[in-house]
Amino acid sequence: MTALRITGGVFTLVGALLPWATFVLNNGPYPEKSTLAFFAAPIAVTGFRMHLAEFGVAAIVIALVRVPGRERILRAIGWGVVAVAVVNGLYITVEGGGLGAITAGSGVAFGAVVALIGGVLLILGATAGGLSPVPVWRWRLNRYVEWLILLVTFGLLLLLVSAVLTSGGQGGAANVYAGAVFLSFLGAVGGLLGALHASGVVTWIGAVSERRRVFSVIVLLIAALLLPLTGAGTEYWMTVAANIGVYAATAIGLNIVVGLAGLLDMGYVAFLGIGAFVAANFSGAAASRIGIQLPFPLVMVIAAVVAGIFGAIVGSPTLRVRGDYLAIVTLAFGEIFVRSAQNNIGGLTGGANAIPGIPPVSLFGTDFNDSVQIGGLELAPGVLYYVLIVFIVAAVMLVFANLKNSRLGRAWIAIREDEDAARAMGIRTGPIKILAFMIGATLAGFAGAFFAHKTANVSYDSFQFLESVTLLAAVILGGMGTIPGAVLGASILFVLPEKLREFSDYRLLLFGIALILIMRFRPQGLVPDRHRRAELVPVSEPATMPVPTAGPGATRQPSAGGPSDRQMIRSVDRG
Repeated sequence: MTALRITGGVFTLVGALLPWATFVLNNGPYPEKSTLAFFAAPIAVTGFRMHLAEFGVAAIVIALVRVPGRERILRAIGWGVVAVAVVNGLYITVEGGGLGAITAGSGVAFGAVVALIGGVLLILGATAGGLSPVPVWRWRLNRYVEWLILLVTFGLLLLLVSAVLTSGGQGGAANVYAGAVFLSFLGAVGGLLGALHASGVVTWIGAVSERRRVFSVIVLLIAALLLPLTGAGTEYWMTVAANIGVYAATAIGLNIVVGLAGLLDMGYVAFLGIGAFVAANFSGAAASRIGIQLPFPLVMVIAAVVAGIFGAIVGSPTLRVRGDYLAIVTLAFGEIFVRSAQNNIGGLTGGANAIPGIPPVSLFGTDFNDSVQIGGLELAPGVLYYVLIVFIVAAVMLVFANLKNSRLGRAWIAIREDEDAARAMGIRTGPIKILAFMIGATLAGFAGAFFAHKTANVSYDSFQFLESVTLLAAVILGGMGTIPGAVLGASILFVLPEKLREFSDYRLLLFGIALILIMRFRPQGLVPDRHRRAELVPVSEPATMPVPTAGPGATRQPSAGGPSDRQMIRSVDRG
């Protein structure tokens, strides 16, 4: 098995040093100088070839050195190699018109094939002798040492987020390979994170972060605010990040309804739209029928309150219906909202003309759309909106965390697990379910007010049924009942379609395949709640032990720690 693992690592390394494309494709040479005609420096690897070279060297070293969880680490590396090889090789094959694009008569342009073989050999070598359990680290270090470890970890996480956002660049006519580069990088990141999890590092850092919760929250907030100082600090990526924040805040609100209370809401995006239209009407926009301009903080409060009132109204039918019937009720509400906004009922939505010209948020005479000068550093336009949404998401997280750990949150969880049992235990399920709808809608209205001022244009097209499905998928994908899960799920579901615009014909297909694979291998979500994780743990068969039969004349002895027959009879007599 060791020889098989080393061979897989060697094949992976050799595949990184070989050309990948036989000829120049119609859209130009493939990135990272991997085309045979431009293959002048095989050792100077970059991009996906550098990722494969690193995987190959790491696999060889780990195969020779006994480390905890070695088999699982090698398996994760192997899957990362396979992902990188398949993405790049398949893309070159499709764009090049066949397998001839990744092979050559002289036999030197087999990079994709050799790397794929290396990845398969690594997986086979890792699983041939069985997988060792994931190691559990129980180290407890000095407080300052653990603080330093968390600082380094969150700093690397910030750089990773920036690299994921900017990998492949912004797609377009000048950058036709952006989608392929992004998917390849995503495969490499998946292999790296899988290897770290297999080594027990991720679990241990999670435990350290839980012990130092306040410090971790502060550092994470600072790391999020430092994103504009990385490679993602351009106007385009700040806009993308701000939109991710809107979806994340809304998904956290939906997580109260679906993740905690277990109420299936298929029209939740309507509350985001209600908050946006309320904010648009009180923003002083020329198309607003109300014609009143209020301060932005007051507008956010009004939008949240109005959305919460509608949430309570929609939640009222939950007293009589549940399950699929509740999903139909919420779906109907979402469609009613869209049609009402489209027909401009009440003159508050603008109909097909929407409500344009919403003025931007301003502070001390500076519009949030403008660039910011801090000393000699000039930040891109839209940075202030990003900073604002970071604080909004942080506030929504705080509300969710406190509610989850409160009596109300425990009541929601009890209703989610078994509503009849919760009612039998004295929980007033009706009002508590209405509270779930009302609080979730309030948070969505809060995010909708920000959305209206950020986009400067509110239209009913932004709140269609597909958006509700996307938000629900974000909650389930990330992990129901968890804060990081909702944020991660919303980020993935917003970033993937944005980064895959190059695959206009196959974008939804790739998007759907990614969701299927994630839910197949992580049905509890990417960041599962402990209750959800316990529910989906496979139930192992109970161990059976042979019971010795006493021979003639033998006396039966009580088991260690257990009661004797006479003691059991006495206890029955007392009863």
